[in-house]
Amino acid sequence: MLNKIHVPPIKIQGIKTKLVSWIKENLEISEDTRWIEPFLGSGVVGFNLAKKNALFADINPHAINLYNRIKEKQINSVIVKQFLFKEGKLLSEKGQEHYNYVRDRFNEEKDPLDFLFLNRSCFNGMIRFNKDLKFNVPFGHKPERFAQAYITKITNQVKYLELSFSINNWIFKCQSYEETIKEAKKDDLIYCDPPYIGRHVDYYDSWDEKDEMKLFELLKNSGSKFILSTWDNNQYRKNEYLDTIWKDFNKLNKEHYYHIGAKEENRAPMIEALILNYKPKEKKVANLNSDKYKQLDIFTENFVKIAINT
Repeated sequence: MLNKIHVPPIKIQGIKTKLVSWIKENLEISEDTRWIEPFLGSGVVGFNLAKKNALFADINPHAINLYNRIKEKQINSVIVKQFLFKEGKLLSEKGQEHYNYVRDRFNEEKDPLDFLFLNRSCFNGMIRFNKDLKFNVPFGHKPERFAQAYITKITNQVKYLELSFSINNWIFKCQSYEETIKEAKKDDLIYCDPPYIGRHVDYYDSWDEKDEMKLFELLKNSGSKFILSTWDNNQYRKNEYLDTIWKDFNKLNKEHYYHIGAKEENRAPMIEALILNYKPKEKKVANLNSDKYKQLDIFTENFVKIAINT
């Protein structure tokens, strides 16, 4: 288990912070393995688990731009601290009026500092854009959001990235998951955390069966080891794709709770799944192509599917 999980400055729904140690337990990665992550999101998994070489990609240009600016030393913890102190003071004085002002400014100028401000003061940490690619998440109604302790927390998160970016060969690209996976080589490890199919998601773009099938084909034919983060089931329904297109790979399960969206059915405990094209270290694993496994109580904290006689 990791001694400390370093949380990145970008906040998103469904962030994998509480699952990083579990993913690490089932990694097969050496110091020379290049980490490839086609769906960067906040970056919490890769920033904690990648080694010295990594390719991080996402179709959200604003997250990629922020991280590239930090990497290029155009943005640092001091700049972030000064910016958030100034804008936070105005938010405290003017509330939603100032939030809307910064949102309009960001939609015109695309300043990564404005993006960070909006991300940390909008409703529920959502990243959502309208059909014109304008950030349209409403104000989180916390005008005192940027208290000194909160600003210090964010600047420390940026400071950690400054160090990580300076000592590692980490590349950031704004591109599709298709382009990113096609760059993978035999000795790379691909970690994929796409929007969860069949679930309500607030992502930069939509995700449907066509994307899920395309992702399956790309990973299957990549020649690289891969880990796919997805969902297995909750008390309302099950991810049907685990019994169809992903059934020939190994699967691990763990119960996890987080909010995705505003609907009640999306706020129940979730059974998470890791799909791997290699046999992981953890013993509690089931091959999805085998009918020789039994299901334990899926609503307990220790839910797993375990292979019998393996």
